[in-house]
Amino acid sequence: MRANHLKRRDFITLLGGAAATWPLAARAQQPDRLRRIGVLMPFTANDPEAQARNVVFEQSLQQLGWTVGRDLQIDYRSSGGEAASVRRYAAELVALAPDAILTVGSVTIGPLQQATRTIPIVFVNVADPIGAGFVQSLARPGGNATGFTNFEYSMSGKWVELLKEIAPRVTRAAVLRDPTEAAGIGQFGAIQSVAQSLGVLLTPFSVRDVGEIERGVAAFARSGNGGLIVTAGGTGFRRDLIIGLASRHKLPAVYPFRYYAKDGGLITYGPDTHDPIRRAAGYIDRILKGEKPADLPVQAPTKYELVINLKTAKALGLEIPPMLLSRADEVIE
Repeated sequence: MRANHLKRRDFITLLGGAAATWPLAARAQQPDRLRRIGVLMPFTANDPEAQARNVVFEQSLQQLGWTVGRDLQIDYRSSGGEAASVRRYAAELVALAPDAILTVGSVTIGPLQQATRTIPIVFVNVADPIGAGFVQSLARPGGNATGFTNFEYSMSGKWVELLKEIAPRVTRAAVLRDPTEAAGIGQFGAIQSVAQSLGVLLTPFSVRDVGEIERGVAAFARSGNGGLIVTAGGTGFRRDLIIGLASRHKLPAVYPFRYYAKDGGLITYGPDTHDPIRRAAGYIDRILKGEKPADLPVQAPTKYELVINLKTAKALGLEIPPMLLSRADEVIE
């Protein structure tokens, strides 16, 4: 009898232990809750560059173990760069209460930070996050935003050098920039310091108004020996207009990113625009796992690209110096 009693007691203990572990096992098999990410782009939704970046972002998150539709939902908003649309979509994304927001360019992060100081924001392609007040310092951003800068202002002087190299006859350059942004002011300053030593007279134009760009560039082109310098920030979503104007008025032009050359621009020099999207996915992954943007340092680009469009050079009657061709990372035939 005693032996049976012991066996029954052991069995009950065993049963109790197993029952205690069942909820743990069941919980482990339950998928994690769905996490939500907002993405605010300055381009239009059908812009090939915007679509390419979205693909890079999703693939990078997938490599980090996230699957859209299973444990991740991404809400995309494409503002077309218009200030009113940026503000509207920033408010929309914040109202969705996502776990984090990815934002591209200086034009989008300002309105987002006005809408929220608590939801984590990871930015890419922002030239001067300290000067614009988005972060307290690069090493310790301190607030709800961190991310990836696209260049130092001094690099903007390189655009003047390249314009003179590819079109030596240029003595005047129209500079398209956003005068209301820290980046627009900083880039123009760097361009000015180099232009003077190369004997290039600058005429700045604001990119905030389509009419001003069209009228300004047309008037500028009437005098000879002109060229065009397109800065970063507030220009990417207007690139079809700008490239078209440069072509129509036969102006040699230098642009900040590879995708301009792909779309018919003459020459581009600037950082790879897809690499920071991959790196931003890494930051979003870390934030979803509990880290804070305040503690994640703002990082600089790791690679710059020089791209030349030979077809456009031919249309402008330009002979590309062999030395310049040999330095190019990519030549578009």
